[in-house]
Amino acid sequence: MKPRVAFFDFGCCEGCQLQIANLEEDILKLLDIVEVVSFREVMKEHSDEYDIAFIEGSIERPMDEEALKEIRENAKILVALGACACIGGVNKLRGEWSVEEVRKEVYEIADPKDIEGNPYFDLLPNAKAADEVVKVDAYIPGCPIDRAEFGRVVTSVALGKTPKLPRYPICVECKKNENVCLFEQGKFCLGPITRAGCNSACPNHNSPCEGCRGYLDEPRLEAAKDVIEKYGFTLEEMLKAFNMFNFKKEGY
Repeated sequence: MKPRVAFFDFGCCEGCQLQIANLEEDILKLLDIVEVVSFREVMKEHSDEYDIAFIEGSIERPMDEEALKEIRENAKILVALGACACIGGVNKLRGEWSVEEVRKEVYEIADPKDIEGNPYFDLLPNAKAADEVVKVDAYIPGCPIDRAEFGRVVTSVALGKTPKLPRYPICVECKKNENVCLFEQGKFCLGPITRAGCNSACPNHNSPCEGCRGYLDEPRLEAAKDVIEKYGFTLEEMLKAFNMFNFKKEGY
């Protein structure tokens, strides 16, 4: 029997699921090896009986934590889909402010009594990645994900194999694509410490890498600092770029 697959979303724009829907005829190849039983973006049917769960979005509320734990209990394999689920994503930026400030700014809620007892407004102090709540078996990083990488990961998981992410930086892909280094153009880029796998999508279009695939497990930070100093960038500029997708990441 083909593995049963379900998709779930939490705090996100659902852009990663849209990437999957945009696979068009290629999705038929995936349907040869898996059976999709729940995917709100493309089908009405839903089932709580699944083998593989794909999670998009960061965890924002206690009710999200409980829902994710239930999904984890039901799933044999849980895959984090996209930057928000893999590393917390841009949603972690709200950690700069208190929950009260966020509610007031986003929802115009000045008096906590107005939402007392409403679980939809019961925010955690900051957003969480999926693996900050439950065990995650595989990751598909990016904002949005790379469709080709999604296909490779699904195939590996369906065949009972552990998918491997690249352990080298975006710079390797940039060189293969013969891109002119963005540092040479006076732009700050996180390519030297960001995990490859997107075929250097942003630098290919002359846009600096912002780290949406997360940082390497063992980045060469000293070499990266040398590059930053060589091209005259400041620590403040570096930290500002870091925080876009990896807000106050421990160890950096």
